[in-house]
Amino acid sequence: MSKPAATPAERHLLKAALRYPGAHEDHPWGETVVKVKGKVFVFVGGREGGLTTTTKLPRSGPAALTLPFTEPCGYGLGKSGWVTARFEHGEDVPLDLLLAWLDESYRAVAPRGLVAALEGGGASGASAPTGKKKKAAGKKTTAGKKKTAGKKKTAGKKKAGARKKAASSPRTRA
Repeated sequence: MSKPAATPAERHLLKAALRYPGAHEDHPWGETVVKVKGKVFVFVGGREGGLTTTTKLPRSGPAALTLPFTEPCGYGLGKSGWVTARFEHGEDVPLDLLLAWLDESYRAVAPRGLVAALEGGGASGASAPTGKKKKAAGKKTTAGKKKTAGKKKTAGKKKAGARKKAASSPRTRA
């Protein structure tokens, strides 16, 4: 079961994170995280009335790291764009900023089909992955035809050349 959120800001962030398509709460390593398709997109923790969040920020990470309450995430994750924000009890928490980071992190981690469902609205989510598959299939088919056609022509020329040599060789010998 999930542990109760310690602060109003933590509860607000968890509720917002769980509204994303495919999002679910988990507790690996004793941490509260929200995942999509088995991948963490936000760590949310309250300690002694404070708040700690960690999100993946591939676009805004460098700017985020200039703020006094942020640092690169530990365990080598900072190198991949993960940023940790820490707030002590009584400090103002910029919820709008954290919600924007939450959104960026979800979009960085979630599969494209779920991001498309997010952008297109709930009902169109089912058609977004289908359209993606059609495009991918079209690309494969086109590439396949080009490769196959090239191979057939090349193979045909080689075979024809080999036949000419074979046909001319016996004549030369005879």
